Amino acid sequence: MFICVCNAVTEREIRHCARLGCSLGDLRERLGVATNCGKCKHAASQILLEERSDIGESLRLQPV
Repeated sequence: MFICVCNAVTEREIRHCARLGCSLGDLRERLGVATNCGKCKHAASQILLEERSDIGESLRLQPV
């Protein structure tokens, strides 16, 4: 699904960047997210938070 229609950025692209540790600022620089109309900013931020939560959860579940 497209999150940023202005720059044709998909949810998959944002999730991939989030797994690499990107911030919203990085998404702006790399993909152009929230650089035009800004309507995608909230959705992109939510995806970043979801991915961070998933990464943190998977790290906690791994045995030491």
